[in-house]
Amino acid sequence: MEGSSAGTNTVAFRVHKDDLSVAAAWVARNLPTKNTQPVLRAVVITADDNGLEFAGFDYEVSTRVRIAAEVDEPGRVAVAGKLLSDIVATMPPKPVEVTTKDGKLELRGGSARFELPLMSLDDYPQLPTLPEVTGQIAPAALSAAVTQVAAAAGRDDTLPMLTGIHMEINGSHVKLTATDRFRLALRSLEWEPAQPDVEAKLLIPAKTLLDNARTLDTHIDEPVKIAVGGPGNVGAEGLFGLHTGNRETTTRMLDADFPNVAPLLPKAHSSIATVEIAPLLESIRRVSLVADRNAQIRLHFRDGELSLYASGADSGEASETIPAAFTGAEDLLIAFNAGYLRDGLSVIGTDRVMFGFTEASRPAIMIPEPEDLPEADADGTFPTPETHFTYLLMPVRLPG
Repeated sequence: MEGSSAGTNTVAFRVHKDDLSVAAAWVARNLPTKNTQPVLRAVVITADDNGLEFAGFDYEVSTRVRIAAEVDEPGRVAVAGKLLSDIVATMPPKPVEVTTKDGKLELRGGSARFELPLMSLDDYPQLPTLPEVTGQIAPAALSAAVTQVAAAAGRDDTLPMLTGIHMEINGSHVKLTATDRFRLALRSLEWEPAQPDVEAKLLIPAKTLLDNARTLDTHIDEPVKIAVGGPGNVGAEGLFGLHTGNRETTTRMLDADFPNVAPLLPKAHSSIATVEIAPLLESIRRVSLVADRNAQIRLHFRDGELSLYASGADSGEASETIPAAFTGAEDLLIAFNAGYLRDGLSVIGTDRVMFGFTEASRPAIMIPEPEDLPEADADGTFPTPETHFTYLLMPVRLPG
């Protein structure tokens, strides 16, 4: 999707209202709401013989989408992106006639008419080129994996290495990892590499990757092409790109070192438990009503049951007991941040979860319940089962 760098400030075309609405909304959702350069809040519309291209770029994230249209006058214009999106969303379900006159973009649909002032393209940056395709994957697989891992990504911009999703590519194997120091999510999956021996380690902004994953059409079979700009890839070095259907996006990767998280993952556990996720989430929601914001929730695992406790300084206390399978030498009492626990349970992706514990003061893991639960080794510990997803959670120190 190549766009001209020159601005003509005139266009004329007719387009289906729904196509226009979807394209404008997809580009607008990635535009900055606050920026010292107003032109970066623009969507750039290019009309040519192939239809329309809508594009946005804020020096970090670029988006482009192409749609069909009847173009009477080719050209290139820029208007406020979010305003255009809001306007088109409210227009009647009629074809939209778009023209330019006296420095304004005029939209007509049915009896509705709008005028938007054109923005100067003189200072608009050159959109980056999509890097060379590195491999491809089914949209549903990528969307699910990114959603799971992003739950553990950091949001503190003073620690940029923790705000990204680490992608490690080794041939047909991909491993995604994210951590904010209090929890860790790790997901492994398969993809189709462009070269069988491709290897790469990337750190992609988690928020941008999650936003892109959420907009993927998971009901289509057409794969998502992943494009990575490495050294020597002129104009695309340091870029991570996605191309699917009529859409493409790039984001600048984080220039930071992701921490070595492998030593944090326990290889064996002193006790394990399995619980049905839906009742556990409901129980957490109920007992957390009395807890202070970001307060801990205590979990007491015993043979056949799990008891949950929470309390607040001024709101009293609550408890509830639900069925659970627990295997260990002795009962276990452990506490977690309620929000972090909910986040992990919400992305496990199965009906039941398996917990693995070492000590009440050490990190615990949560994984989809395997078909065959691990049996105790000779030393009485339980090995970690093979799994495609692991959510590791640091406990909260109990008083006393």
